[in-house]
Amino acid sequence: MSNLKIVISGGGTGGHIYPAIAIAKKILEKNKDSKILFVGAKGRMEMEKIPEEGFSIIGLDVVGIQRSLSLKSIFKNLKFPFLLLKSLKNAKKILEDFKPDVVVGVGGYASGPTLRMAHSLNIPTLIQEQNSYAGLTNKWLSKKANKICVAYENMNQFFDESKLILTGNPVRKDIENLNSKVDEAKKYFNVLKSEKVILVLGGSLGAMSINEGIIKSISILNDQPVKLIWQVGKRYFNKINDQLTQINMKNIHPLPFIKRMDLAYAVSHIVISRAGALSISELTLAGIPSILVPSPNVSEDHQTKNAMSLVSKSAAILVKDDQTEKLLSVAIELLKNKEQLTKISKNAKNLGKPNATNDIVSEIFKLNFNGTKKV
Repeated sequence: MSNLKIVISGGGTGGHIYPAIAIAKKILEKNKDSKILFVGAKGRMEMEKIPEEGFSIIGLDVVGIQRSLSLKSIFKNLKFPFLLLKSLKNAKKILEDFKPDVVVGVGGYASGPTLRMAHSLNIPTLIQEQNSYAGLTNKWLSKKANKICVAYENMNQFFDESKLILTGNPVRKDIENLNSKVDEAKKYFNVLKSEKVILVLGGSLGAMSINEGIIKSISILNDQPVKLIWQVGKRYFNKINDQLTQINMKNIHPLPFIKRMDLAYAVSHIVISRAGALSISELTLAGIPSILVPSPNVSEDHQTKNAMSLVSKSAAILVKDDQTEKLLSVAIELLKNKEQLTKISKNAKNLGKPNATNDIVSEIFKLNFNGTKKV
């Protein structure tokens, strides 16, 4: 299995990128001689995040179909078929040059052309579907994929059951053994012994509706023994920080982006979060009680379906996107209810899949042994 070559394609959001990075790192951990190449979409965040992790990436000129009826969206859709044809041609050349043993798709624009060309070149492919409702690209690619690793049960409504493997989602290794990091985390975020921590996350780019709901109800934290660690997103940080400076509350810690998510999780008693697949996988693995706010701006409302997989098992609380002013009051009430807090934590932990990354990589290696590459 030496000199194993693997292409990992996809991206667009942290929910696709960070699982891809976790898979890549696990591949190298199990086989240090492996060579990994990422294929992403030009202008998307993977073109920045992947090199930061020490991996090579090539970008394709590919975009998604715009669902809006605005003139700008219609213009983009007119360009779509031309960019797709160009991306298919470029993806084919990348695969012919790199000669991978296996191609892995993690969802997102770039995975479409890359895996489609892998199929045409008879290279074994594996799809990793993070959500409880399969995306269009993965549904399209699944017909010729060899294996499909999923994070939720009942995914046979989207995919051929004979190809399905229930693995869970890959998560960053550093959120394991969080109990050993509590003291470091308290120093890092300057949390007092007497303070309970509410962590607010809006995804890797921030979430405007969550930010607005929090700022409108921020006064509820006056004189509360609570520390609010708040990832507001780079695009919203200056505005939110200016508003908080005028309020002058010392127990609010706004950040454009949290680099040490392991420490943020380690110190948190409750997390308020979007219901992206990656966030849910991390919260369940860590066993942290959460209040989930599904984004309404995603395809097929898949974040609500993600959230309900926890809520239906009493492993999280759901607050709708148009009710974000309630978030802090719900969090404060939950902090006061130790019995419910413990129950949610235990139920969430039971849903975690700590071996997900290892199981996915094992399936990738199996494909290499069984592959019939003809590049």
